[in-house]
Amino acid sequence: MSTTMRQAPPAATRARQRPGDRIFSGTALGAGVIILVVLAAVAAFLIIQSLPAFAPDTSGNHILEGRSFWEYVGPLAFGTVWASFLALLMATPVSIGIALFISHYAPRRLAGVLGYVIDLLAAVPSVVFGLWGGLVLAPLLQPVYAWLNAYASWVPIFGGQVSSTGKTIMTAAIVLAVMVTPIMTAICREVFLQTPKLHEEAALALGATRWEMVRMAVLPFARGGMVSAIMLALGRALGETMAVTMVLSPAAVYSFLVLTATNPTPIPANIALAFPEAHDTGVNTLIATGLILFIVTFAVNAFARWIVARRAEFSGAN
Repeated sequence: MSTTMRQAPPAATRARQRPGDRIFSGTALGAGVIILVVLAAVAAFLIIQSLPAFAPDTSGNHILEGRSFWEYVGPLAFGTVWASFLALLMATPVSIGIALFISHYAPRRLAGVLGYVIDLLAAVPSVVFGLWGGLVLAPLLQPVYAWLNAYASWVPIFGGQVSSTGKTIMTAAIVLAVMVTPIMTAICREVFLQTPKLHEEAALALGATRWEMVRMAVLPFARGGMVSAIMLALGRALGETMAVTMVLSPAAVYSFLVLTATNPTPIPANIALAFPEAHDTGVNTLIATGLILFIVTFAVNAFARWIVARRAEFSGAN
């Protein structure tokens, strides 16, 4: 028996070294390494190309126009975060509500149709949303903005002189919210459907209504997934270029007003607008603003992973 037991490990070793196992293991390892290499290469390119933008002498930089780099990029970073925050503020409750309706309230046939439509919306190009926002949504919302300014100007963000075209940071945020809603809805729907049936049935058996069951069983279980969906949508909103460029009337300002014609410009829209005429160190300056956007996006995703990791111990098997 001892001889047989001593011979077992070599057989197991040979089984683990089959060609298929080696190919699969190597492919998975290679894919992971490629991701890290690409990320490192992008970071290195941005850092190297951005160095001239941080030079003390900015007299020859036509993009900065005599300002320091931080004076130039500050309003752009503010516009990026502000527009994305407004978009998530509108898109998050709508997306979670649609996902809950599809997963726990809608009839099966209707849920299938709605899920298919949501997936199709996620594939619409951003330029289409930009055209819709600039040509249709902005003129349609302008009277609404005028009404808000007339009767709700006591809310600080609704003050100021209303834009006559409707092309404001609020319109851009609404377009971004429409763009990120399909992504957030699809992820939340799949997370809600993963809730253990035992938890749902136990809540219902104790006399809970359907909403109480959702609140006590579904939402706590899906909290980490919802955070991931929100952060993924935030990444899409932070990096969106064409839709914001076609909707927003840009300006390099700090302003929380959402109905005026003077709006802070997000970094991606500024790069798209300024890059065709940039040259020499101006190109390096725009790349440097891209580096700031890269750092912000990386920090947001790292923060999301930290939040999700804190919920990792919660499992349907508990």
